[in-house]
Amino acid sequence: MADITLEQAQRVVEAALADAHERGTAMNVAVVDAGANLKAFGRMDGAWLGSIDIAIKKARTARFFDMPTGDIGGLSQPGGALFNIEVSNGGLITFPGGLPLEVDGEVVGAIGVSGSTVENDHAVASAGVQAL
Repeated sequence: MADITLEQAQRVVEAALADAHERGTAMNVAVVDAGANLKAFGRMDGAWLGSIDIAIKKARTARFFDMPTGDIGGLSQPGGALFNIEVSNGGLITFPGGLPLEVDGEVVGAIGVSGSTVENDHAVASAGVQAL
């Protein structure tokens, strides 16, 4: 299994933080490796303390299922195929802001972003993905 390098993970975090700065919002950005272990993290000055854990859980959720967390959220609504999945794996986050990270078509980790609206969280995570 391929894994994200520290240099790649830091580049992803830096790109996401730069995008958050441009948006005028304070974010927490987490990158996990292929095993869903924290690889790199950045917390902007003034970012919510409660969003630290959320960013990490978004990244882990995206890696556990190799899909955007917002997609999992759509499947986990009442009556959905994955209803209540957020209580598994020590707690998952099933709203936008977590995305898998791929190199040459293979998932090598994931990014999780928290600190603003879910739309901003997703956009900042996407900027991190583009840096990889």
